[in-house]
Formats: sequence, C-alpha cells, structure tokens
Amino acid sequence: MKNATVMMRAISHSGAFLKHFAHGSVIALGLLSAAALVAAVIEPQSAARGWPIVSLAQQVHAEPVLAQAALEHVDEPEALLQAPPVVAAADTELSPALERVRSYVARRYRVSQTALLGPLARAEQSAEELGLDPLLIVAVMAIESSFNPLAESTVGAQGLMQVIPRFHQDKIGPDATPESLFDPVTNVRVGALVIQEGLRRYGSLQSALQYYGGALRDENARYAKKVLSMQARLAAVAAQSDV
Repeated sequence: MKNATVMMRAISHSGAFLKHFAHGSVIALGLLSAAALVAAVIEPQSAARGWPIVSLAQQVHAEPVLAQAALEHVDEPEALLQAPPVVAAADTELSPALERVRSYVARRYRVSQTALLGPLARAEQSAEELGLDPLLIVAVMAIESSFNPLAESTVGAQGLMQVIPRFHQDKIGPDATPESLFDPVTNVRVGALVIQEGLRRYGSLQSALQYYGGALRDENARYAKKVLSMQARLAAVAAQSDV
C-alpha cells in the first residue's frame, strides 16, 4: 500500500512537470515565430532601401562616426567672409603711376601688394569707363576701410568702399548674394558707380562725395575734404619719378 502511494505521487509530479514543460515550449515557439515574422518584414524593406541590418549597439557606436564624416563634408558658411577669393588675373597690369601708389599703400596700411592688385586694376578700369580719376576711387578705399576687404560697419556698409547693399542692389547685378560686396573687385566696381551716380545727381565732386558718405547736410563737407586730401596725397606719390 505504501509503495502504491509513492508511485501515485511520482506520477502526479511527473504530470505537473510535463504540463509546465509543454506550456513553456508553446511560449518559446510563439516567440520564435514572432521573431521570424518581424525579421521577414524588416529585412526586405531594409535591403530595398539600402539599410544595413545591424544591432542597436552597433548603431550607437556608428552614429558619432557618421556625424563626424558628415561634418567633414559640410561647407562652412563663414568661409567666404574669412577668405575672399583673389580675383586679380596673373597678367593684370597697372599703370606706372598706380604701381607707385600700390607700393605706397602697401607700406602705409600694411597690406599685401598682391591683394591690392585686383582692386587697383578695377579702379583704373572703372575710372576709364566712368570718366573718373582712379586716385579718387583709391582715396575712397583708404578713407572708408583702410583697404580692408572684410570691413563692415554697424549700418551694414561692406567691403573696401563700404557700400551699403540694400541701397545699390541694381549696381551689384542680378546674381547678387549677401557676400558679393566682400569680393574686392566687385566692391570697387560698385563703389565707383555710386560716385558717378552722385556726380550725375548733384553736379559737383564735393556734393557727390558728401552723397557717397551719407553727409549731404554737412555744410562743412568734412567727408569730401578728407577724401580729396587723400587723393592729393596719392597724386603726389603717383607723380614721383622712378629711382
């Protein structure tokens, strides 16, 4: 009788074990089936879109590398402000008088003679086209920016001749950008056109310069006098004989 009782208990425990085992197997098979279904859906989509199938850990480590690679190929918007292109052609030549002025300006204002070549050549060209004295244009550069092509005032005047773009978009041209006037040659061309506009409007050089400097109401014409004094100084340099 005792042996029969032990045997019945053993059978009972075995049945319970088998029941739990079967239940766990059903759950495991269900999870495996779900995983296979998800993989079957994701893998074709990933392959179609060119996505690599990687683990979450791989993605976490890969993101900084991808971000760095992307940054290395992004153009800096400030680059243009920091380094305007050299626009003077290698074969650009100045008149002997402007060559002497270039040497003088380079020494006085501590700027590169190479960087001055393009703007001074443009000053000569614009002066010939518009009937101006090239030394007048160079004098305005000296007074306005001390030959700094990246100069910008609190009111938005830009470049060598401190042209305010919102007032002279028509002179810059149809391809104008926010950086256009930081190109030295473009700036000098536009500045010369503004001087000519002042002459056409007001009839005298003094008034044209006062117009250029935004000081038409100054009865003492201080801006015009500064520019004309600089022009006279440059003319003396230009007139010197080569030693």
